[in-house]
Amino acid sequence: MEQYKQDFITFMVESDVLKFGEFTLKSGRTSPFFMNAGAYVTGEQLKRLGEYYARAIHDNFGLDFDIVFGPAYKGIPLSVVTAIALFELYGKEVRYCSNRKEVKDHGADAGNLLGAELHDGDRVVMVEDVTTSGKSIDETYPILKAAADVEVKGLIVSLNRMEVGKGGVVTAQQEIQEKYGFPVASIVDMAEVTEVLYNHEIDGRVVIDDATKAALDAYYEQYGVKA
Repeated sequence: MEQYKQDFITFMVESDVLKFGEFTLKSGRTSPFFMNAGAYVTGEQLKRLGEYYARAIHDNFGLDFDIVFGPAYKGIPLSVVTAIALFELYGKEVRYCSNRKEVKDHGADAGNLLGAELHDGDRVVMVEDVTTSGKSIDETYPILKAAADVEVKGLIVSLNRMEVGKGGVVTAQQEIQEKYGFPVASIVDMAEVTEVLYNHEIDGRVVIDDATKAALDAYYEQYGVKA
């Protein structure tokens, strides 16, 4: 496993973004872990977050694209910090774009997008925090394509939950790939998270102890993708 992935897993825990316990998800499932990208709130955290996204984009999709697109709301800061990091790490100049939840009906930037204008032929990488059901992509992909005839090079999320999507057979990330035809990748997945954190101490406490590991195993027995 690449060092930046191991560092990112520790970073999520230290930033109080990745938590273990008992959480009710929007899907109704009771999960032994929860990830909230909204907990990245400081300048240092956001700078580092953008760098992790930039490295994952570089490793999975390369740098042959023009736009970083982040679906509202959490995708807006993700697109901005990722665009900054791509320039700082690789000298790659890209534009950022996001959608608005409410269409703006006045001013020079009226419409349902903010940031860069989209043009036919633009190559786009999408960034999201985590994909559980693919609902946000179902909402924003048509907006993206309606704005211009863009080519989506891929979608990057921070964490692949590795559980079945709405269809109940493959993961949400695989469902998106099959539905829209572009690749979906993550900075890390839950198998890597478990590998790094099981019986490992951060700030003096074991993050995934035997009881939490058993809860994770039970969760994936029920909701994981079957071989």
